Amino acid sequence: MSAPHKNFPEFYITAPQPCPYLDGRDERKLFTHLTADRPLALVDNLLKGGFRRSQSIAYTPHCDGCSACISVRVPVDDFKPSRSMRRIWNKNKDLMAGCIAPVATSEHYSLFRDYIDSRHGEGGMADMSVLDFSVMIEDSPIETFLIEYRTKPDEPLGERFAPGPLKAVALCDRLSDGLSLVYSFFECEEDARSLGTYMILEGIERSRRLGLPYLYLGYWVAGSQKMSYKARFKPQEHLTPDGWRRTD
Repeated sequence: MSAPHKNFPEFYITAPQPCPYLDGRDERKLFTHLTADRPLALVDNLLKGGFRRSQSIAYTPHCDGCSACISVRVPVDDFKPSRSMRRIWNKNKDLMAGCIAPVATSEHYSLFRDYIDSRHGEGGMADMSVLDFSVMIEDSPIETFLIEYRTKPDEPLGERFAPGPLKAVALCDRLSDGLSLVYSFFECEEDARSLGTYMILEGIERSRRLGLPYLYLGYWVAGSQKMSYKARFKPQEHLTPDGWRRTD
């Protein structure tokens, strides 16, 4: 097989199954395996072009008669937080964000388990084992990292400060033009912090500091309460058949 054909991904389509976002509809996904022999530039272009990564698979919605799922990214230099977002940022000034290697720990899994049981007990991740969770975190063919959000330490431990309690975790991919938020979970008992919003705000600021123009938020689904929060981050760009288009 020639190199061009070997490097070109093979795509597959899943069987229809109930849509998790819109009642009464079915979803199908177009997907390809991200094997080690795929050029990194090809994987990067897939993820910048509307595909999402789940472990070593890249997928995009391919539903019959429905195009409600829209890829969304935030141009970080133009982003202006709302007044409520600034309040959320200030509420979380006692947190520190640390970037670490994508290695799953029992502490991560415990927080993840509490989050799933509290928010998504009937969802597709409800039965994820420790091994499943580790694969989700660690199986990636591209540059991937975790961001831990912990309370700032009060007392030094010897010559260093002891890490504070873990409040949230974000799994991120680094693309050539931005960061992609793959999955996040957080302590649900602290609703007043609005940790989901805070992690996106921190991701926008992190992208800006790294000199990356975009933060990729995945899919926004019009009419889905689960995805409505993504529309709050303005301005943003939506992926259309004619390419990325800005919406304010």
